[in-house]
Amino acid sequence: MIDELHVQNVALIKDATLVPSAGLTVLTGETGAGKTALLSAIKLLVGERADASAVREGSDALQVEARVFTADGDPDGTVIRRRVEAAGRGRVQIDGRMASVRELASGIGSTIDLCGQHEHQRLLDPAMHLQLLDSWAGDRVAGVREAYASALSDARAAQRELDRISDMSKAAGERLDDAAFVLRRIDEVRPSMEELEELETSLPRAEHAESLLRAVGGAYEGVWGDGGASDALNDAIGWLREASSFDTTLDALADRLESALIDIEDVASDLRDYRDSVELDPEELDRMQSRMASFQGLMRTYGPHMEDVLRRRAEAAELVAAAQDGGELLRKARRAVQAAEDRLARAADALDAARGQVAPELARAVSAQMAYLEMGSAELSVQCERLPRAQWTVAGPSKVELLYRPAAGLTARPLRRIASGGEVSRVMLACKVVLGEADGTETLVFDEVDAGVGGATAVALAQVLARLSKTHQVIVVTHLAQVAVMGERHYLVRKSEGDIPETSLVELDEEGRVAEVARMLSGDTSDASLAHAREMLAERLGRD
Repeated sequence: MIDELHVQNVALIKDATLVPSAGLTVLTGETGAGKTALLSAIKLLVGERADASAVREGSDALQVEARVFTADGDPDGTVIRRRVEAAGRGRVQIDGRMASVRELASGIGSTIDLCGQHEHQRLLDPAMHLQLLDSWAGDRVAGVREAYASALSDARAAQRELDRISDMSKAAGERLDDAAFVLRRIDEVRPSMEELEELETSLPRAEHAESLLRAVGGAYEGVWGDGGASDALNDAIGWLREASSFDTTLDALADRLESALIDIEDVASDLRDYRDSVELDPEELDRMQSRMASFQGLMRTYGPHMEDVLRRRAEAAELVAAAQDGGELLRKARRAVQAAEDRLARAADALDAARGQVAPELARAVSAQMAYLEMGSAELSVQCERLPRAQWTVAGPSKVELLYRPAAGLTARPLRRIASGGEVSRVMLACKVVLGEADGTETLVFDEVDAGVGGATAVALAQVLARLSKTHQVIVVTHLAQVAVMGERHYLVRKSEGDIPETSLVELDEEGRVAEVARMLSGDTSDASLAHAREMLAERLGRD
C-alpha cells in the first residue's frame, strides 16, 4: 500500500505530494492537466523503464519518493527513492541503500498493479492466468500442484541419470581399455583412506625410531634416573620438612614440591610407556615405506588427493561393469525413466482435473461481475490446453489462458487480443473484484477505466470500484462524477498557465469536492450543478 508519494520534476509536475487513503482515492482534472505525469511517476516507483524525456524542462533530474507498506514487510514501511537524470543516468534506493531496477520491480513493484488502457497489464499476460486460477482455487489445487512438481523433479532426475549412463555406454568402446587399466592398477594397491591416515601418523615414528628412543630415554633419565630431577626434589623436600620445625610456612612449600614430584612421576611413567612402544623393526619400516610410495604414486597419477583416486576407481569400475553386464544398467535406467514418467503423467492428469473443475467457477464469477458492469452478454472463459511433454514446466503440464466472448453469438478470443480499451478496463476490473485478496496485489492504479462509459454503466462501475477498495488500495484517474463521489480522498490535478506550465496536486475539502463534481457533471458550477453534486456526495455518505 502506498502511504505517501512525493514527485519532483516529472513532466509538468514540479513538486507534488499524494497521500492516498487505504481504500479508494480519486484523481480528477481537466484533460491535459497532467494526470499522465503522475501515473508516470508511479511507473517509476514499480520499476518500469525510465525515460529521460520525462524530466521537467529546465531541470537536471526527476525524483520520485514513496513510503510503501506491504503485508509481509517492515511495520515501519519501505522507503523508495528513484532518480533519473536528464542525461539518462538513473539511481534506485530502497531504505537508503543502493538497489537495482529489477529488485524494485520484483519487490515493491509486484504489489502495485497499473491498470491502464495502454499500459502493460499483468492480467493480459497469459503467463499470469495460471497463477490467477491457482490463487482463486486455493487449497483445492495446492496439494495436487505440489505432487505434480515433485513428480516432475523425479522424472527429470531419472532422465539425467539415463543420459549419463547412455553417454557412458556410448564412450565405453573407446574408454574401456583405459578404464580396465585404471581399475587394475588401483586395485593392485587396494588403497583406503583409513590406511593412508594410519601411515601418515605411524611412518614418521618408524622412520625416526632411533632418534625418538634417544630423546625419550634421555628425558626419562633426566627426570627419574639416579641423580635426576626426582632425586633433587626429594632432597629439597627433606630439607624443607626439617626446617619447618622452626618455621611452619615451609610446610606449604614442601607440599607444593611434593605435588610437582607427583606430576614428574606421571610424566616419567608416560615416557617409559612411550619408550617401550617404539620398535626398531626394519622389515615393518620397509613395508610401510613401500605402501606409502604406492599411495603417493596413485595420487600423482590420479590425484592429487586420495579422494580423487577413489573417485577415479569408482568411475572406472562403473564403466567396466557397464560393458560387462550386456546393457543391463542402461535398461534399468530406462525402466526408471518410464516409471517416473508414468507417475508424472498421473500427477499431471490430477492437476489438470483439479484446475478444470475450478476454472468454470472462476469464469462464471468474473462473467457475473462483467454483467453487473453493463457488459451485456459478454463472458469470460478459461481455456486449459495440454502441452507437449517437452514443454511441461514446474507450473504445470497445460497452458491456461483467459478467453473473452464479446456477445453470446461470437467466438471467444484470447483476452490479450481485445481491441476496445473500455472492454479491457472493465474485464480487468471484474477479475480484480473476483480475485479479491487472492491475487497478491495490494494497490491497484486505474487509468481510463471509465473509457466510453456513461449512464447506468457509470454508476455500476463506481460501485464496483468502491467494493474493490474493501480488499485493495485503489487509486483511480477518472472523468466520471459517479466514480469521483465514491472516493474516500479526492485530489484535483490542475495546470497553471505560463511559459513553462506547472501541474499541481490539491486534496479537495468538502466544498472543493462539490465544485469539482459539479464541473465534471456539466462543465460549470451553476447552482443546479452544485446542488446535483451535493446530492450525489450525500448519497455516497449515506451508503457508507
